[in-house]
Amino acid sequence: MDWSVLYMAVGVVWVTGNAIVIVLQRRPAASTIAWLLALVFLPIIGIVLYRLIGPLRLERRKRRRSLSKRIVDEGTRGLAQLATIAAGHHQLAMVSIGLGGAPPMRAGSAKIYVDGASAYDDILAAVAAATHHIHIEYYIWEPDTIGTRLRDLLVERARAGVKVRVLLDGTGTKLSRAFLRPLRDAGVAVAIFNPVRLRTLRSRRADFRSHRKIVICDGHIGFTGGMNIADAHSAKLADPYWRDTHLRLTGPAVWPLQRLFFEDWYFAAEELLAVTTSTVPPPVDDGDRSDDELVQIVASGPDDTTFAIHKVFFTAINDARKRVWLTTPYFVPDDALFTALFTAALRGLDVRVLVPKRGDSRLVDLAARSYFPELLAAHVRVYEYEPRFIHAKTMVCDDDIAIVGTANFDNRSFRLDFELIAVLYGPAANRRLDQAFEDDLRDSREIHAHELKRLPFFHQLGIAAARLMSPLL
Repeated sequence: MDWSVLYMAVGVVWVTGNAIVIVLQRRPAASTIAWLLALVFLPIIGIVLYRLIGPLRLERRKRRRSLSKRIVDEGTRGLAQLATIAAGHHQLAMVSIGLGGAPPMRAGSAKIYVDGASAYDDILAAVAAATHHIHIEYYIWEPDTIGTRLRDLLVERARAGVKVRVLLDGTGTKLSRAFLRPLRDAGVAVAIFNPVRLRTLRSRRADFRSHRKIVICDGHIGFTGGMNIADAHSAKLADPYWRDTHLRLTGPAVWPLQRLFFEDWYFAAEELLAVTTSTVPPPVDDGDRSDDELVQIVASGPDDTTFAIHKVFFTAINDARKRVWLTTPYFVPDDALFTALFTAALRGLDVRVLVPKRGDSRLVDLAARSYFPELLAAHVRVYEYEPRFIHAKTMVCDDDIAIVGTANFDNRSFRLDFELIAVLYGPAANRRLDQAFEDDLRDSREIHAHELKRLPFFHQLGIAAARLMSPLL
């Protein structure tokens, strides 16, 4: 028997079988083609990578998430009906609602932070004042100054009788058992979202991440945005530090954050939390809501192929009539979002994109710059933030839409990670982010088309090659 022929036949069958699986995933065409090329030209490496970060086999856990979502929706149905969709933005609000998301909810207050020091001060104050429960979910939690302060405060609140639950991503956070031991000894429930283990790689992908940042205290106060638990976000604790944006909400607008935590906790800990007036407190009708802001929490993840956050960004850009100002640390748009920005500029809108001069991924930086020539040709204004890494994920549209969240402007955030954004309706939050954007521009340099043409050949080649990887980034 000619064993080489047999090996080749087995290899062909093996590659063909995996190719069929990739095609049946019905992913975006560019992503599918990229995986097929990797499979054909690098069959062994391609198969290994695909098993690590390729197809999703999450039906069992997806059903659990759906069950949790239905239960929490049932417990908060009456509360959701209290929200009034902002006038003039009914269609934008309906995109997420039509995909099963929460409607805009009233927030007693919506405070925007553009520095880590004040954000951490308020998070620690809210945690210290909690009397019933504290729910925390983070992609990254570092065992540094702020990470240790928060841990010790949670230990104190747990010993005081407050129920504390901490959910950490299995890829982004690598805290030692010694660091977590005080939490567990105090009765804090700690769960890991999709821990990476060799025995589980056949059933789920290694980079299946929760990129969300959520803090909820007593169901009344909620925090979310770009900041992880790390000294790097605070000028008081790190030099250089990251420029980032975070958000604090109060009132009924907090309950969609609570719902997301319920879902993620059930997914990771297999514990279905009870919906009560303590975890989802009813709104207080004080008769005067003139200062309330409308906030819509929009979530998405790889277990739901509707990709709500992507569609909300797309709709917001296309609905804009005056301006679109985008800040993102990772700018790798797909064809739909690139076209939305491109055509917005052609329609005469003031379209600006702010990215870091140097990110934490050279490949992503190069891929981002591959889009600049076409954007500049359409009169999109592109800026590089120079002093430090800008990690903020925000967008301002016209004078009454503002978006703050955890999602970057790339394929990973829109399709591969669990993310959330807060869409704030009205002029107040818009003005606050408007001012932050203007302040950042003073520390930025505008990019011009002639500069890109003068780049060295091998730099341009690297940019072009990185563009080919965009669907996988």
